[in-house]
Amino acid sequence: MIKHFISLEWKQYFRSSYWQKSIALNILLVFFALYFVAIFLGGGFILLKVLKKLFPDQDPFVVLNGFLFYWIIADLLIRFFLQKLPVMTVKPLLTLPVKRSTVVHFVLGKSALSFFNFLPLFAIIPFSIMAINDGFETSMVITWMFTMIIVVLVLNFLNFIIEAVSSDSEYSFLPLLLVVGSLYALNYFDIVSMTSIVGGLFQTVSNTPILILAPAAVLGICYAYNYKILKDKLYLDASLQSKVEEVKAADLSWTKRFGDIAPFMQLDLKLIWRNKRTKSMALLMIIGLLYGLFFYPQQIYREMEFMWAFIGIFSTGFFLINFGQFIPAWDSAYYKMLMSQNIKYEQYLRSKFILMVMSVVAMFVLGIPYVYFGWKILLAHFAAAVYNIGVNSHVILWGGSYNRKKIELDKKAAFNYQGTGAVQWLIGIPLMLVPMALFGLLNWLLGFEVAIGTLLILGVTGVVLHRRLMSFITSKYLDSKYKMIDAFSQDT
Repeated sequence: MIKHFISLEWKQYFRSSYWQKSIALNILLVFFALYFVAIFLGGGFILLKVLKKLFPDQDPFVVLNGFLFYWIIADLLIRFFLQKLPVMTVKPLLTLPVKRSTVVHFVLGKSALSFFNFLPLFAIIPFSIMAINDGFETSMVITWMFTMIIVVLVLNFLNFIIEAVSSDSEYSFLPLLLVVGSLYALNYFDIVSMTSIVGGLFQTVSNTPILILAPAAVLGICYAYNYKILKDKLYLDASLQSKVEEVKAADLSWTKRFGDIAPFMQLDLKLIWRNKRTKSMALLMIIGLLYGLFFYPQQIYREMEFMWAFIGIFSTGFFLINFGQFIPAWDSAYYKMLMSQNIKYEQYLRSKFILMVMSVVAMFVLGIPYVYFGWKILLAHFAAAVYNIGVNSHVILWGGSYNRKKIELDKKAAFNYQGTGAVQWLIGIPLMLVPMALFGLLNWLLGFEVAIGTLLILGVTGVVLHRRLMSFITSKYLDSKYKMIDAFSQDT
């Protein structure tokens, strides 16, 4: 039966319209996968030498085990935001004489073959080989290697448990961030040395091979719990149950001051607040606001002035980037109806432009406390905000005219790639890399003031030419109108 499942999955993937329409994106993803494999593989082979050079008076194995705490929390966060449980089209199978347990075991087994599980192996196995060649005890290294593999699988199934427990909440990422942040804070402020605890556990298991049964038992428990959750949900009528929710009204009368675009702004604000994906996307603005705290507290990053423009553009433009890159796909469910109305397309686009500009202004104002790290940083954020308003807002609207993928609004936003096409990947070049490269080059050649002035001039120029740019962008949308209608009408 498992053989039949594999055959069905293979045919479904390569016969789907997604594969046929997104060959360029698939090639790009393969390129990125090979890139990360090469990095992990190279890192695995040189890691032992690097640890010896950086910590000449310490056992490199002990040092590495101490750093595993950071790897575990980072891996768990990345999995939560990026990794999703692989699914099958199980409804047709539920009417056939196929055991539910077989289907569940196949889905869980498929999750173990995830790229997220294979990637660490490209560093773990080469490091183990280099350690054995360097004279470390073979039994200890092999035990450590298998322990690491088990921990990778534990994190895999633990992520799905967290997803299942919090799947009904738009705030599902907050408890995980709170727990991970608390553990990191306890270690950072030397309240509880998590690095010593985790490192000590790995060292103990490595020195006593029989203790590998403990992480193996944890893996078994996680697998069994996942099995129970999935099997309990595997019923034909599970998706037929409807939820009754209380309607929440909001006073949007303040939007009337924007004149003829007010109705569109009200629709967008209601769409953002009433749907799971858009609502959680808006709440993720907190990450954008606090993004600078990952860099500025460290002296090494405060000295990298070319990074300030990148941080400023990402921080002040977090909503602009995440909301704007899916225009007009947010309205894909009713786009055909919307286009049949007697409305001006430029009004429709201007309402979204105003929302993005308001978000940039709000994010800059809320980020003013970054002046604590230096007035130059605040000035760079201001220039980045002006650049976002004058240049990036128009660039991202223009890129939206090439969107051809519909979006399901009832899915979580946490790095959900449903609706993502090659456009979203390519648009990042003019949005982020161009201003960062321009700022860094001018700052290196002519100085900080010239680099800041250039971003400001480009941003102001975009504001001055706003009407002409909007007319050009509107014409692009009108040219693509019927292609979008056709694309948004497709089921896949």
